Amino acid sequence: MNSLSKWLFLIISAVAITIVVTTGCSSLGGSLDREDEMLYQKSKNFNSEKKVFENRIPDINERWKKRVYTYAAFKEFLFTGENRRPNEKLPEQKPEIDKFLSNKDNPQVIWFGHSSFLLSLQGKTILVDPVFSASASPWRFLNKRFQPPVLSLKELPVIDYVLISHDHYDHLDMESIRFFGDQNIKFLVPLGVSVHLRKWGIDKNKIKEFDWWDELQLENFQFVFTPSQHFSGRALFDEAKTLWGSWVINSQNYNVYFSGDSGYDTHFKEIGDRYGPFDIAFLECGQYNEKWKEAHLMPEDTMRAFVDLKAKQLFPVHWGLFDMAIHAWNEPAQKIYALSRQQKAQVVIPQIGEMIDLNQKYETKVWWNQL
Repeated sequence: MNSLSKWLFLIISAVAITIVVTTGCSSLGGSLDREDEMLYQKSKNFNSEKKVFENRIPDINERWKKRVYTYAAFKEFLFTGENRRPNEKLPEQKPEIDKFLSNKDNPQVIWFGHSSFLLSLQGKTILVDPVFSASASPWRFLNKRFQPPVLSLKELPVIDYVLISHDHYDHLDMESIRFFGDQNIKFLVPLGVSVHLRKWGIDKNKIKEFDWWDELQLENFQFVFTPSQHFSGRALFDEAKTLWGSWVINSQNYNVYFSGDSGYDTHFKEIGDRYGPFDIAFLECGQYNEKWKEAHLMPEDTMRAFVDLKAKQLFPVHWGLFDMAIHAWNEPAQKIYALSRQQKAQVVIPQIGEMIDLNQKYETKVWWNQL
């Protein structure tokens, strides 16, 4: 990092700290105390000396940060890229929740954009990484969503389980979590993330924390928290204080994988070997860049992961709602659809809010090119 970049970083940090201090931003969540750190030291993924969680390759994040934390990269992010946000409202379908819940024999899904989706499996509802706020940041004027949610939180059905992949703002949303505070919901989260939920009023007895490869049998489901290659943090000085990962949701008649955020690594094949084949894989494809490919999947890596997981259907997520990279908003869909055609892979790319019966063959319509 050159001197100009350091000064720029310090100025931005000072401004951010000032805003946080003056606004008392509760969305930052909680902080690990000494008791928490002592507990997490039992994890093989926790560095007791540095007091942080680590990836399989401990220094992998330092590699891409050397490319990203520069003045040139900062300037590129601010001033380059075309069509990063759509010029008009994306097509959406308002789901009929009664109809969504009526067919308990077939697995159903509704995608809300980015990485938020609702599953109906064997009469239970599973809400994944719910983000219903106006923006994915501590402040509403930063990282605004393209359009309002297709359903409000009040319009959602009764939720049985909420799954969180990691604590970044585009995956863990204070407003959404607080809404569920007084409901009879089980929250399944990575190690450390419970400190945020508890600060926002969630009873600790409703929260179950997971380390990588932890398994839990609940009713007719097996939930497994599996690895990813990423990082965590909601403030300037809490990076990697909580764990990140992916999820396996295995019901009696359907097997689901959700990648969370991840760069490509050997964990996809290991998960596929241990828990596959999967009926469907919700895989990250969006907000990518060569400069940070260690932390996010490039489209070609999404297809590699899909093959490693031995999945039957690919459902690309982490796109279509936020502007967090310099690629066009619809580029992820264009690229992954083209790759799926080349490799003859079954891909599911619905409109926001569209109800999908996962036992029926889905014919993807190229709606993202018509805007």
